[in-house]
Amino acid sequence: MTFEGNGNDGGTSIPPHRVIPHYHGDSVRILFVIGAIVIIVAKSTGAEIPLSSFGSVVAAVVLVIAAGITNPTQFWIHWANAFLAIYGTIIFGTTAVEHYRAGTSIFDSSFIYVEAIALLSLIALYFTTRTVRGLHMRPKY
Repeated sequence: MTFEGNGNDGGTSIPPHRVIPHYHGDSVRILFVIGAIVIIVAKSTGAEIPLSSFGSVVAAVVLVIAAGITNPTQFWIHWANAFLAIYGTIIFGTTAVEHYRAGTSIFDSSFIYVEAIALLSLIALYFTTRTVRGLHMRPKY
């Protein structure tokens, strides 16, 4: 345990930061929350995304819940995160490619939002996969 301060003020106890090898749940958590925000902003500004208004809100809520319960001790949540990241990458990535092939300008707000969500999902998938792999590599006690 470490203490902040010069010792004269009593110091504030700060617990040590545990480093867990190959755990990237914190990064996935951030990406999911940012993705949820982008989905809500995109839909509320009228961007064409592959979800209805209700579906957008539900997707944002599911992403935030998954982010909130992600932790290094529950193995199942990382598989759920992987599923969410795969689903987001496929749905939004496919839509982004279709928009681009249809001749949509890369500066069109719909394309930018869909591409951003696809990339956030792809990066989340990478970190989730690394986490799942790392958890499988942990020694069994």
